[in-house]
Order: sequence, then structure tokens, then C-alpha cells
Amino acid sequence: MDPVIKINPGGSKWDIRQKVWDYIEEKNLANFPRPVHNRIPNFKGAGKACYSLAGLQEFKSSQTVKVNPDRPQQQARFITLEARKTLLVPTPRLRTGLFNRITPPEGASKEQLRICSSSQGVKDFSVPVGLDAKIKIDLMVVGSVAVSEKGFRIGKGEGFADLEYGMMASMGAVNESTVVVTVVHDCQVMDIPEDLMGSHDLTVDYILTPTRVIKTDCQLPKPCGIIWNKLDTEKLQKIPILKKLRALEEQAGKDVTLGAAPVAAEAGLHASQPKRQTRRRLRPNTQQDAEGESSQDSRLEKRIAGEPKARQHLTRMNKESRGDGKAGNEQEIGKTIKGKSRGNTKEQVPEEGGNEVKSQRKLHLSVTTVYLGGIPAGLRVSELKTALREREATPLRLTWQGAQHRAFLDYSDPHAADQALEALQGLALNGHSLQAELAKSQRGGRKSGQSSRRPKPAAAPKSEVSAPDAKSDATEKTEQ
Repeated sequence: MDPVIKINPGGSKWDIRQKVWDYIEEKNLANFPRPVHNRIPNFKGAGKACYSLAGLQEFKSSQTVKVNPDRPQQQARFITLEARKTLLVPTPRLRTGLFNRITPPEGASKEQLRICSSSQGVKDFSVPVGLDAKIKIDLMVVGSVAVSEKGFRIGKGEGFADLEYGMMASMGAVNESTVVVTVVHDCQVMDIPEDLMGSHDLTVDYILTPTRVIKTDCQLPKPCGIIWNKLDTEKLQKIPILKKLRALEEQAGKDVTLGAAPVAAEAGLHASQPKRQTRRRLRPNTQQDAEGESSQDSRLEKRIAGEPKARQHLTRMNKESRGDGKAGNEQEIGKTIKGKSRGNTKEQVPEEGGNEVKSQRKLHLSVTTVYLGGIPAGLRVSELKTALREREATPLRLTWQGAQHRAFLDYSDPHAADQALEALQGLALNGHSLQAELAKSQRGGRKSGQSSRRPKPAAAPKSEVSAPDAKSDATEKTEQ
């Protein structure tokens, strides 16, 4: 099969990444999150590509498998757990360690295993693995931005996959016999010049796409350890576990001299790209992919790079909903719920650096709505609120539609909504799994802040908030 993306002679790794990201966006080949720039793309058909993992003889004979925590590899994590193999998942950005072991409940059902394989399940059912643990990884699954049939791989440019492998090699957890598999869309397979590959770059042995299984027979060696002169003191500060590994290797008499330059020469290029590549854009995404999964089944991804402001934003809302905020705020909220004299004013959390909750301000124009479906019959709105608080996903406003088994959650901006989507992945109440995704009107390209509600009679406009009624299934809107 000829590559659909052609590489210009003399092009850099960044040129290749840009071509792949642009192509996937232009052809609408990705699910949430969008845009795919600066990410490992969550391409349509990722689940189908992962299914091929179970057919590999190397997988069948393996005992311990390491799989990246990203959304495109979720099905690979599920297949590993279903096969009752030991599943290891790297910690996001290596902040708190190298990897964790996923430990499902004893006798877990298939549905429970699916939850364990989700990003939230990776958080809830993991046990840290120490540097002194004697682990031998037989097979590992990584994401890629681009890959060649010769086994040359290009990631998103931050070097974590390469560094993870080098760290595991230093621990003795991997060696030349460890099989490396990547899962990509067919368009991500292309001819990558060998001269772009460095001694620290991880190569792959198998490429799984929605239509093919490619054995690369790669001739380039994999990293045999950490190449310390590719790192600097800034990287050590960001990844504490590197300090421990460096001390151990220094005691063993190895050269651990750090480089003076940044880890990757491309880091500057990465940071200097036009802002349009990192700006959040909501695009139509309702087309079903080759495996029959629609975009609503792929809304959630483990965000390995969180947005600090959004996280603080949700934390403040969580505290206030538990009563940790000012008492006067609770009284104001109670007045707003009654909806007798509030007009079009909406409850809003304090702005960055603010000292008070302003309870009579209009919702910010960038308010983003999340749809929550699959709500079981008999569930009370108070139970849902409790679950949202526990997951630090408290919205600015909750619209309850129990009779339709759904609710709508309004968040201050797309970043806050993304954080909530991540936190709500795998949520189950009363034995039923709930489905969280962006509201359809926003997926369809509406402007930020536009209402996501369906048209209602004039007697009950959105701006009016009715009091909660535990005995009624009528729509209930509450201010958080």
C-alpha cells in the first residue's frame, strides 16, 4: 500500500508531524479530543486496530504487557486484562514514577475490565511499581504520530516513549527480546528517512492499523538505557524518578553527565508553532468509523497534560458545593435555585485571583455543555451531584432530565469541560454505566456559549430555574 502522506526531501520530524496532524484534521479521521495537533491522534478505528493485538503470537505467549494510557490504546488495555495478563501503564508524563500495575477486582466481569482499561480505571485500579521491582516486560504497546514499515517511529515530540524505554532498559525490565507494537491509522504509515532516527529513538516491531498487521523486521537497535547527555537539569526537575535512576547508575560507575542543551533540538520548534495548532476547536464528529463505533463512544481520553487553571477552577467549585466556601454564597445559591427574582442571572464561580463568589452574573460566553446519558431509572439528582463532587466534576449548572435518562452539565469553558469528561469516564451509578460526551449542538460547530438545550415552551425558558422535586421527572436545573 502506497503512503497517502508524502514526505518532502530534507523534511524534519516536525514537518512530518505537521503533515500527519493536518491530514487527519482535514479528512476528519479522529475522535475526541480535537484538534489532534501536538497529540497522539485518537484516530477512528483505533479499537479495530487494537483487536489485532490478540492474534499476535508474541502477545499470546507474553505474561507482562505495558500499554500507554492514551485513549487510542484503551482497547489494547482491555484485551490484555481480558487475557488475564499483567498490565502495566506508565504514569502520565512520568510525574510520580515510571509505571503502575492495573489490578482489577477479583473475578471482575467483562464490563468491569472495560472500566479498568479506561483512563479513570487506570487511576482507580493501579498500584505503583518501584524501581527495585524485578519485572520483565514481554511486550509493550505505544502510540505514534508517524511510523514506517521499516519500524522507524516518530512521536509527538516530547520524548516520553523513548525515555520510558530507556528507563526500563536501565532497570532491566526490557531488552532486545521485548516486542514493541504501535497502533496507528493507515495514513500514519509512511516512508521515514533513516537519517532522522537517533540513538535514543524507539523503534517498533509491529504496526497495527484498522486494515493491516505489519511486521517491520527493523534493523535499528533499540535504546539500551538512558542517554544522559540527551537530558538536562530541567528535565530532571520535571521527572523526579530520573534523579533516583541517575544516582543508582552513578553508584554503578556509569557516565551520567548531563547535556547543556535542551533534551530535543525540536523543542523550540514545537513551542514556536502557530497558536492555531494548540487552540481548542470543536468540530463536527458524528461519522461512524470502520469498526462501527461512533464519535459518542470515543469522547473521553486520558489527558496526560492537564490544564492547571481548569483544574483549580473545578477544585474551587467542588469545595463550594461541599460547603467549604462562604456561608453567604450558599444562601445566594439557594435564592437562585428558587428562581423567583433572578431573571437571566446565573451562578458563577470566582474568577482567577478573585476573593468572592459572584452569584448574580451571566454565564461566561465560552460556557461548554456536557451531555450525560444512560442515567438509570430511580436515580435521584442528589446522588448524581454527590458523584460529580467526588470526581471533582461539579458543573456551573446541572440540568436534570430524569424521565429521558439524561442530564446536561454546563462548564465555564472547553478546558473545564475536557477535565470533567476525563473525570467522568467509567462513571457507573446503581450498576449502570453512564455516557459522557460534549452536547451534540456543540459538536456540530455552534459558537461557544450558545445554548445546548432543546427548544422548550415559552413558559419555561432556560433562564428560569425550577426548584428540585424528588418526586417528579420533570426537567430540573440547579445552580452549583
